[in-house]
Amino acid sequence: MTVLEVTGLRRSFAGLRAVDGVSFTVEPGEVVSIIGPNGSGKTTALNLVSGVLRPDSGQVTFQGRDVTGWRPERLAAAGLSRTFQNGRVFGNLTVAENVLIGLTPTLQAARPFSRWRNVPVLRWASLLAETAVALVDPPAVRRELADRQAKVATQLDRFGDRLTPRADLAAHTLSYANRRRTEIARALASGPALLVLDEPTAGMNPAETGEVLEQLLELKAAGQTILLVEHKIDLVMRLSDRVLVLDAGSVIAAGPPEQVRSDPRVIEAYLGKRRPAVRP
Repeated sequence: MTVLEVTGLRRSFAGLRAVDGVSFTVEPGEVVSIIGPNGSGKTTALNLVSGVLRPDSGQVTFQGRDVTGWRPERLAAAGLSRTFQNGRVFGNLTVAENVLIGLTPTLQAARPFSRWRNVPVLRWASLLAETAVALVDPPAVRRELADRQAKVATQLDRFGDRLTPRADLAAHTLSYANRRRTEIARALASGPALLVLDEPTAGMNPAETGEVLEQLLELKAAGQTILLVEHKIDLVMRLSDRVLVLDAGSVIAAGPPEQVRSDPRVIEAYLGKRRPAVRP
């Protein structure tokens, strides 16, 4: 089954068409990257796919279900996790607590009747049930917490000595690169069917970028499906199975990395149209 199918997605802001008829698919185990110049609509496209924004028109199908317009928390529970262009960690929580939050969509004992959250009349019953469970703290919830902590350790270990020794430190004390790693670990914690990454190496130096690339290659080898927005073309070329190029909100090229890299329309979008040489 196709993991993600996007068809004719459109979104405008005050008359500006930020995403204009974008269509693409992501197959199981694939890494699909979206690239393009600044302002081309890349992050807006991710926000439409992940429920941060509602499309004006078009359809988003995730694992065979029409999820167009679903809220981010509902998509997270369905198996779509993401990071953001501007890092979003909880600075006053520890690294481990930040990653623990990523497991919220998978909770069962601590979130009874969680499906009711999507029903307007019944959502308050779900919230009241969660409050009651938190106050009573039954054995099932304690067992679930122990299991979650083990999963947090697994994600921290993925980043080795970058995060594991810092598990109990407040996130605001971390370097910029380690905050980005914490955000990726949090997105991975729930074992998502689709991991959506918005410029995961933004602000990192070449050595830090290389480390994250190797970790993403390991995820790919393990079968993780990834939708990526990234400006660093060398990383995109090494990691991606297919590349989608946006310019002014529209798809101007799509295909294998090397094919896209040499496409004249892509070169023009990044470098501008060549002017004829002026002869003396």
